[in-house]
Amino acid sequence: MLSTPTQLLRLSQGQLNLLEKCPRQFQHTYLEKLYSPPNPEHEELQNLGSRFHLLMQQREMGLPIDSFLQTDSQLQRWMAGFADAAPEIMHPTVDSQTFRDSEHYRTLQVNDYLLTVVYDLLIAETTQAQILDWKTYPKPPNKRYLEQNWQTRLYMYVLAETSDYPPENISMTYWFVQSQGKPQSIKFNYNSAHHEKTAKKLQRLLNKLTKCLADYAQGKPLPQVPEGRKVCNYCQYATRCDRHQAVTEEHPPVSDNNSLEDTVTESVASEKNNTSLLNIINIEEVSL
Repeated sequence: MLSTPTQLLRLSQGQLNLLEKCPRQFQHTYLEKLYSPPNPEHEELQNLGSRFHLLMQQREMGLPIDSFLQTDSQLQRWMAGFADAAPEIMHPTVDSQTFRDSEHYRTLQVNDYLLTVVYDLLIAETTQAQILDWKTYPKPPNKRYLEQNWQTRLYMYVLAETSDYPPENISMTYWFVQSQGKPQSIKFNYNSAHHEKTAKKLQRLLNKLTKCLADYAQGKPLPQVPEGRKVCNYCQYATRCDRHQAVTEEHPPVSDNNSLEDTVTESVASEKNNTSLLNIINIEEVSL
């Protein structure tokens, strides 16, 4: 897994989230490629979220989607609700100076790593750029939590580093299309202070990964979180890590607020990243 002069390690927001949460879980998932059997209910919801992403992409490309909507009442409701909540996105004013691109792919090299992002929709105007992301799990997480998530940090950071837009002219909006009542959005406005803070935090995390990979190549496992951390309660590797008191469920029950937060953490961390460390081309939505 160590980098070579001809191969950089690709890292996405999901891998950064997992590395920050638990290096040992990162090891099992991305270095050793250990995966638990898929939960049928979770897999069905994931597929539904993937279909919504695909329909939004097809619509943005000008391809017909009515025939698909007619056979799926759930997607039909989501699309109709989103069209009512965000008409400026679904029916924008035509402007030749505005660049819109669905599933927009960008990379940024930092040291021996290639940071990779995929924006569900990028709207780049003359003076400002918006990153839009579709979420299909029902309850938006706490905004403060979402702000600290590496998806928010990395997506805006990479755009600022790979474009001429100053950080102050960049924003990111999450749209939760199946929220109760009607679709809800959470928007973040970027700035230079956030950009500098993200750069420092990113560098520290990458330095940590470099050391961990060097140790791993010498037979030393990546660090575990301290005993008693809640993250172990719902980890599929709990037994492998000798955390036998942990709950064996892959995901906690959503009726508990703290458990729901853990569920969202796991979902956002793994979203669009059900791939190996060196291959993150296939992007999928993980919904709850």
